Amino acid sequence: MSELQNEVSDLERKSATAARLFDIRRIIGGLFVVYGVIVTIAGATASDADLKKAQGININLWTGLAMLALGLFFLGWLKLRPTAPPTPDDLLAKDAKDA
Repeated sequence: MSELQNEVSDLERKSATAARLFDIRRIIGGLFVVYGVIVTIAGATASDADLKKAQGININLWTGLAMLALGLFFLGWLKLRPTAPPTPDDLLAKDAKDA
């Protein structure tokens, strides 16, 4: 009986890890942070000709900073409100509904 309980608790722990790993907020936040860094660097190194094309507004810098802020928002949201793994009752109810 103890071995069965250990196996069940191990599967529940793996399920919780998978739920947190593939949370869409992590993917969206990570992509926005990476692209935000790239666009911010492009805006910080903009030439005078680039600024003249955009009527004096450093659009890459502002867009990059906005993307960074959005990405950090998603990652902060993930940290503050983590995803709860599905309970066995939820899984049974889903299986019963699908059948």
